Amino acid sequence: MEYRTRGVCSQAIRFEIENNKVHSVQFVGGCSGNTQGVARLIEGMDVNEAISRLEGIHCGPRPTSCPDQLARALKEAIGA
Repeated sequence: MEYRTRGVCSQAIRFEIENNKVHSVQFVGGCSGNTQGVARLIEGMDVNEAISRLEGIHCGPRPTSCPDQLARALKEAIGA
């Protein structure tokens, strides 16, 4: 799936969900080190666990962040 982000430096997030696990996360744009770190940390994680850990994280004064956008993308993908 590809999710177009809003309000953050990255433009999109690509990922797969297999057997309720998050795989192959790739951010397009954004802070490379941070987004690679987030992608590696949630690889193989249960999708609901990933959402609960990432949802609501802010980036400075912004009301969202790349991790929060990933949580929103995952929620959309599972229909939550």
